[in-house]
Formats: sequence, C-alpha cells, structure tokens
Amino acid sequence: MASPMPASRFLAALRGEGLSVVEVGDWRRHNRNHKGPWGPVHGVMIHHTVTRGTAKTVRICRDGHASLPGPLCHGVIAKDGTVHLVGYGRANHAGAGDDDVLRAVIAEQHLPPDNEATSDGNRHFYGFECENLGDGKDPWPKVQLEAIAKAAAAVCRVHGWTQRSVIGHREWQPGKVDPRGFTMASMRERIAERLR
Repeated sequence: MASPMPASRFLAALRGEGLSVVEVGDWRRHNRNHKGPWGPVHGVMIHHTVTRGTAKTVRICRDGHASLPGPLCHGVIAKDGTVHLVGYGRANHAGAGDDDVLRAVIAEQHLPPDNEATSDGNRHFYGFECENLGDGKDPWPKVQLEAIAKAAAAVCRVHGWTQRSVIGHREWQPGKVDPRGFTMASMRERIAERLR
C-alpha cells in the first residue's frame, strides 16, 4: 500500500523527468477530499479530454462542469507536451471501476476485462487528462505522447512501480473509450523504456 506523495514531491518528480510544468492557481489544495479519502494509491490513469484548445481544456479540468465538479484530474497534458497541474488529492477522474482490474494493477499483472464498476478509482489513481478530441482522428503529437510517458514514469519512479501500474480509463470502467488514438500497450512500452 502506497500513500500519495506530497504535492511538492509530485511537482519535483515531473520536472525531474524533464517535463515543462505549469502550476494553475492553488492546485496543491484543490481537491475533492471532503467526498472521501485519497489513497492508498496504486497506479496512474490516462484519459483524453474530448476538448480542443489548451486554455479551455485546462479550465474545464480544473473547474469541472455542472454535472461533475473539478478537479477532473491532477494534471492536464497539452498538445505541446506541457503538464498543467490543476489539482492534488482526490479528483473526479476515474469513477467506479472493476475491482479485478484494481487487484491486477496492485499485483502488476496482466489486466482482465473490465466488466463491473464496484471500486472507487478516484481514491486509488493519479489521473492525467490529455488534450484530444477522442474521435480517433485528432492527432497525438509525438511530444504529447512522450509527455504522457514521462508523467506516468515520474509517478512510477517515486512509488517503485513498473509500467503495469499505468492504465487507460477504458481498461478500468466499462463503457469508457479513452484514451482513443493510441494503444495502452504501446504507451506502457514507452513508459517501460523510460524506466529502464
């Protein structure tokens, strides 16, 4: 069981991996902790935003919307590879997902199909929202894919996790398709290469 790293360590880990990081407002204290605990943490979850434009994307991920209050992740990874930190603590990004998947992530084993939504993912995962329309046509620039791998590797490095602790939202919650436009298998290969 891993406790979430302090916000200052999270920031240092991202920058230490070579990422350009923008701190948005009082991100260190912006969270949903009043709705339940954050931790123990077991992995990193990758999403796409279904938005266009970095400023708009960051604003939505920080503030949320009428049906889902923010923050909607911990960091937003823009098309140019910049990571915008919008919250720290419990965030509305993962929702309920498959407890068999959670057990596989904890054990760093092959993921089973996600066929139920019984475990609280907001409690157990760091979340990165990645700027993309999610239509399978919007391109994923190389610099953005590299930034996703760096961000995930940074968190894994701190906790001593492998790439198997990184999953896509679609691998966690039935009915989700994100991230769409690249495979999580290919992303885990990138992360493994960085960790080597």
